[in-house]
Amino acid sequence: MPLPISHPISLDLPSAPKGHILIVDDDSVNTIVVTGLLESHGYQVSQAGSGEEALLRIANEKPDLVLLDVTLPGIDGFKTSTEIKRTLGDEAPPVIFVTSRDSTDDIVAGFANSGVDYLTKPVSESEALARIHTHISNRNLIKQLAVANQRKNQVLGMAAHDIRNPLGSICGLTELMSDGAFGPVGSELLDCIKLINSESSNLLELVNQLLDVSSIEAGVLKINFAPGDLNALIVRSVYTARINASRKKTQILHQPKSGSTTLRIDEGKIRQVVDNLISNAVKYSPQGSTVKVTHTIAGGTHIISVEDEGPGIPESERHKLFKEFGTLSAKATGGEKSTGLGLAISRRIIEAHHGSITAENLSPRGSKFSFTLPAT
Repeated sequence: MPLPISHPISLDLPSAPKGHILIVDDDSVNTIVVTGLLESHGYQVSQAGSGEEALLRIANEKPDLVLLDVTLPGIDGFKTSTEIKRTLGDEAPPVIFVTSRDSTDDIVAGFANSGVDYLTKPVSESEALARIHTHISNRNLIKQLAVANQRKNQVLGMAAHDIRNPLGSICGLTELMSDGAFGPVGSELLDCIKLINSESSNLLELVNQLLDVSSIEAGVLKINFAPGDLNALIVRSVYTARINASRKKTQILHQPKSGSTTLRIDEGKIRQVVDNLISNAVKYSPQGSTVKVTHTIAGGTHIISVEDEGPGIPESERHKLFKEFGTLSAKATGGEKSTGLGLAISRRIIEAHHGSITAENLSPRGSKFSFTLPAT
């Protein structure tokens, strides 16, 4: 049934954003009526008579919003909406179902199949126009925020890059001074030099992480796949981590695997993930505790896990894990600092390797972080 137009109305709405709307309906009369209404309010309109045609038009025309009937020849509106979202992901236009099917189950199915709104016929013109205006305005706002975020990443990346080089020089020079490369140093001055080295190293790590985040968000995370020995990589990471762990009298247990563990990976990026998980385990575990690193293979998948004896992950804060700046309430037991970026970067790296990363609590205390890598 077409939208009622027998009662003209005067809408006190902001001027409609210039948007492109795709109407998907096999009722030609209804399509003509709705097209006339939308065009009279400044929208560009195109039509499709089936779900299959809609998918082709969306791919070619990239509309800002889709008005989608549920009952269609071929694939129905619910399957069409799901396919739009599956194909385009976050770039998918919002879908408003406009249909005579008004049962609660149908309405719930509409939202479950990626719809942003659901209108039942006959539809009030004022209501339909208000909802359309709102969803297109929201889409435009999201686009503007994406552009602003991209610019932010560019500025952040340039600033971090410019800061990294002098920081690296400070770290290198203070390390040489601590080692006496420039002559004897008194104890008080040596303490100051070591403090400068420690703080500048922490800042350099933060800058490197900010560079990683800005690259990831800009969609330019570079993964250089090449044959790499995963077992040897883990051994090197554990060896380095034991140096810092010894300061807290923390023991890191690891039994290297025997045989070949060569995979196509970006060794530098995977080493970054392993280093992060082990350093976090040491950071949040009490002094004198044990950290366990394991590497198993199951069903052609490599599973690397790091277990600690820390406080675990509060259930109310689990949603913060693997998100940028997602710091938890747990405090480092040795005063170490955390940026809340390491796990977020690790997640992106593992996903780029077609793996997954998870976290779980252990009993009676502690947590276990694991990531997987496909063998091929």
